[in-house]
Amino acid sequence: MAIVKGAGDLSNNVIGEKSYFCGSFIINGSLRIDGCFEGKNLKADQLYIGVDGKVKTNIEAVSVIVEGLIMGNINATSRVLLMPTAKVYGDIRTPELIIQNGVLLEGRCTIANDLRTSAGDVIKAEYEKNKINPDEIFKSSEKKIKREI
Repeated sequence: MAIVKGAGDLSNNVIGEKSYFCGSFIINGSLRIDGCFEGKNLKADQLYIGVDGKVKTNIEAVSVIVEGLIMGNINATSRVLLMPTAKVYGDIRTPELIIQNGVLLEGRCTIANDLRTSAGDVIKAEYEKNKINPDEIFKSSEKKIKREI
């Protein structure tokens, strides 16, 4: 996988098949994993997990494409794409999540444009906004009926 970031700027980093990497990995640019990665954390701009790729760590990235296996949480600031062969055991937080038919996923998904705020809090606030209070409706109709009598 080669991703052009700017004029003449090519990023091409791979953990190849039958390769094993253990530790903490932080990279500015793209990373493709066709082998095995285990560690404390994995940070990259663009991350691609190939069909035979296996990752056991928490992931922070701009975008993530998964065809292989991930055991850990995914936090992506742009999008996560789970291809048909993807297997994910962990929570996903991203503004855009695409799940194709055939994916195995166990975990919670939080899909929100602003990941700094809890999606649940945003939804609850939206529900409370302009909420109709039945007590207020019935009190005003009771007062109206008493005035008419």
